[in-house]
Amino acid sequence: MRTISGLLFAAFVVSCKSAPDLTPIRVVTEMDVGDAQEIMLKDGSKATLSLHRIEVFLDSLREAIRDVKVEVEVNGEKAIIGSGNYNLPVVVGGVKIDCPVVKEYYTNSNDDRWGLSKDARLRLWPADSPLMERGTFVYPVRQKWFASMTQSGNEPPYVDWGENPGSKSIYYHSGHDFGGAEGMDEVISAMDGVVISALGDTLDGYHDFPGDIRPDVVWVRSDLGWFIRYSHLDSTDPEIRVGVRVKKGQTIGLMGKQGGSGGWVHLHFELKTRETHSGDWGTEEAYAYLWEAYVKEHKPKAIAVARPHHLVWTGQTVALDGSKSRSMQGDIESFEWTFTDGSTASGPIQNKVYAEPGEYSEILKVTDTDGNVDYDFAVVQVYDRNHPGQTIPVLQPAYYPSLDIRAGDPVIFLVRSFNTDVGEETWDFGDGTGPVAVRSEPPSRQNYTEGKFAETVHSFSQPGDYIVTVERSDALGQKASAHLHVLVEE
Repeated sequence: MRTISGLLFAAFVVSCKSAPDLTPIRVVTEMDVGDAQEIMLKDGSKATLSLHRIEVFLDSLREAIRDVKVEVEVNGEKAIIGSGNYNLPVVVGGVKIDCPVVKEYYTNSNDDRWGLSKDARLRLWPADSPLMERGTFVYPVRQKWFASMTQSGNEPPYVDWGENPGSKSIYYHSGHDFGGAEGMDEVISAMDGVVISALGDTLDGYHDFPGDIRPDVVWVRSDLGWFIRYSHLDSTDPEIRVGVRVKKGQTIGLMGKQGGSGGWVHLHFELKTRETHSGDWGTEEAYAYLWEAYVKEHKPKAIAVARPHHLVWTGQTVALDGSKSRSMQGDIESFEWTFTDGSTASGPIQNKVYAEPGEYSEILKVTDTDGNVDYDFAVVQVYDRNHPGQTIPVLQPAYYPSLDIRAGDPVIFLVRSFNTDVGEETWDFGDGTGPVAVRSEPPSRQNYTEGKFAETVHSFSQPGDYIVTVERSDALGQKASAHLHVLVEE
């Protein structure tokens, strides 16, 4: 058994005048199955960690990894944890632990975004500590949690053109994508730091970069030593220039679909570090930090989680899972599902079979022991088993603003359809008003940054939770359906 003190691996540190001396709370290690280590945590306590087993679950369309079960033992207590895919750290043996990535993701990946050299990367925190030092990290978008589509760590991208069952080379997403409203949703600096790349320019002395340098990308070297990426910006704030010191909460720019966005409007947010066993650049999984920051700033009572999305053939059973939902004050008491076919079910996990191809959005409503309610949506992309090369229509909906909406306030709803150039999108705002039809400009794969989302404006006359639906069909009658949860405050 080896002993590891402090951070297991040397950080990539660039000196920066006026930057405070910060170190992460988490300790990161890499292990092979069968390894055991004694790890010193940030508070000076020690934890004995063993990695016993890794099990991966593949889909039958692309043989992509959809779920991972990692068996660990901490201080004599065994537990099964997930890897990425909207999993939060859990307390095992008196220590918080998570697993951002496992080596199995390399089997059919089209790139290495992790710098992983052993079977698994694991992160540990003292059980009673925050994940990030208090006051150092904020939610990087002025937007409601899960306001639109997302793509998180290890989730194969799906929002723009849908997943392609014929493609066996997988991009397991690194970082976290926030879908939103083009040129409207404000992107803000998550941490204090120095701008080292903006508008295609790079600060002198910075030659080793973990990703693209483009006009739509801003890189900030945070005071923690991590490189923070903000991609696909529609515009960059005039104050953001190379060499400028930024403060957390300062405006970076507005969300867009520029660069390699695939045509959907989103912020690609990613943390990069060389704190890897190999010394190569690797992604610091951000989902847990984003969750912690949002909960602290916006104080939701409960958060429903029905993600990640699913990819299946017609006639194949898919398990929809809402068990990652959380209550901030009690426990989730009920899980209620409403399906696209009009049926309903209760319980965190539901098995569903789809007879027709298309894109489905299934509604999850959770209620905690104090009566607090939240909603999320499970996206299921279903392909025709008899015509595997046939595309399905795909939707990206969004709305603005998504925070602090009051009765009577105008809300802008936006939508774009992919893989179809016929028909219209039809909105149902869930408040008893009539449907509204719009028509978005179909994107092309060659020029997907061109074209606008279709817009319509709607106001809600009463406070409440509204489930907004938008649909569109293609020439074959295959339907795409998507949902948004709009909270209208008292």
